Amino acid sequence: MKLTLLVDAGEGPYQVQTSLYVIVQWERKYKRKSSTIGEQGISIEDLAFMAYESSKLASITVPAVLDDFIKRLVTLEVVDNDPGNPTQAEPTAIP
Repeated sequence: MKLTLLVDAGEGPYQVQTSLYVIVQWERKYKRKSSTIGEQGISIEDLAFMAYESSKLASITVPAVLDDFIKRLVTLEVVDNDPGNPTQAEPTAIP
């Protein structure tokens, strides 16, 4: 699962993309499986954590504490959602 997030922490908007590492970190912290997101939904806190960790991986300067990052957030939204299991296209016959 990859999410592209639009983040504005008060210094202008930027986009980051989650990675497998970020999702594993989220699962460890919140004791949830990523496979349950469709059933249980995803909270703003979940998205904020993912944006925070993704920003750090992208070498974007963020506060040392997650809550301080959340306090600065002006905008946080999902721009794109890649389920991570792409379907295979039907093969086409060549006449």
